[in-house]
Amino acid sequence: MSILHAIESVRAEFQRTLRAVLEEAGKNAAAGGGPGGIESLRVRFLGRKGQVTALMARLKEASAEERPQVGKALNQLRQEIEEGIQKTQDSLEALACEEELRSEWVDITLDLERRPLGSLHPLTRIQYDLEDAFTSMGFEVLDGPHVETDYFNFEALNIPAHHPARDMQDTFYLEDGNLLRTHTSPIQVRGMMRLRPPFKIIGPGKVFRCERIDASHEVTFHQLEGMMVDRDIKVAHLIYFGKALLSRIFKKEVEVRLRPGYFPFVEPGFELDIRCLICGGPGCQVCKGVGWVELLPCGLIHPNVLRSGKIDPEEYSGFAFGLGLDRLVMMKFQIDDIRHLHSADLRFLKQFP
Repeated sequence: MSILHAIESVRAEFQRTLRAVLEEAGKNAAAGGGPGGIESLRVRFLGRKGQVTALMARLKEASAEERPQVGKALNQLRQEIEEGIQKTQDSLEALACEEELRSEWVDITLDLERRPLGSLHPLTRIQYDLEDAFTSMGFEVLDGPHVETDYFNFEALNIPAHHPARDMQDTFYLEDGNLLRTHTSPIQVRGMMRLRPPFKIIGPGKVFRCERIDASHEVTFHQLEGMMVDRDIKVAHLIYFGKALLSRIFKKEVEVRLRPGYFPFVEPGFELDIRCLICGGPGCQVCKGVGWVELLPCGLIHPNVLRSGKIDPEEYSGFAFGLGLDRLVMMKFQIDDIRHLHSADLRFLKQFP
């Protein structure tokens, strides 16, 4: 076989091999398309023992007149093979990249910067605001158990077994004789037993009562108890802290009224009411048509309660209050039904981002 004929044979063989590599790569981008596959193709035709190198060695077989033509044909063959290998490598890399992108597909039309974020429940927000407000005034935040004993929930708060105030509580009793706390006042008793005057404490938490559910009443709701014990505490101290609290929460002066109220654990006792912020005064379902909302039962601590806390009422006095957080949230955010706060309805909760 002449050298020119051999050159054409190598050229044809290279083209067949190239097509086979591309067909195999089309079936599977990884098969034959990696660096190893391209390198084996290069070695087979352009390596030290490759077919083009072997043809170069046969150049001496050509006559003097044929050598220029044969040399030109060999150079052209080498250039075609180099360009073919490079083009094939580029194509296979493109196929591999396309396969990788397909396996890691991302919808670039998605607005990843606007992921829905959760938020604090309005009750939690109000509780945190209150804790910040009171701690800034020197109060300590305490906690207590949901399941209480009769002593801490009633007797230590001057509500003995025969006391009619027990009928006002609608208590959930447990089989072991304990109960679900009906107010957060037991936190105050536990605090008095642990702390020595003077002190200022608050106790936020969940409470439970067997009540008829309506727009302003729930069986599970939230309170915040507050207490200050020191020498010579007067009603004026109670009014000051009450108004400071409401101004901090509502970010404005709100209309309040203080009227007599009966609570066994305070003497004298008061009801601090706030002008209804839902209707502004004419009356609605939240304020029961009277224009005022009962918000802050309070008073000076009864001597019997101080004694239960191991505090001498002859030496110390104090004030206490209980704040309904649910009603406070309703006033602040203009919510006309307490049941929204416990419904877990995302349409409602999304209004408080």
